[in-house]
Amino acid sequence: MRLSGLQREVLSLYRQCLRECRKKPEATRKHFQTFARDEFEKSIKLDKRDFSAIEFLLRKGRRQLEMYASPGVKDIRQ
Repeated sequence: MRLSGLQREVLSLYRQCLRECRKKPEATRKHFQTFARDEFEKSIKLDKRDFSAIEFLLRKGRRQLEMYASPGVKDIRQ
């Protein structure tokens, strides 16, 4: 199955999130992974043709990734 451009962007963002999780302390790494998975699962039922919502969530996700990727962030609470 071929993926659309937006689908590829979403998968790319998810992979980036998981890569950043590996850079966090081992004791709190699971918190970051759980947070990332939960954030993506919140939108799993979103219509694939709702481009504006998907693009908004991609921008929001990139901003969150940038913030949580900071070396000063050691743990995340939900």
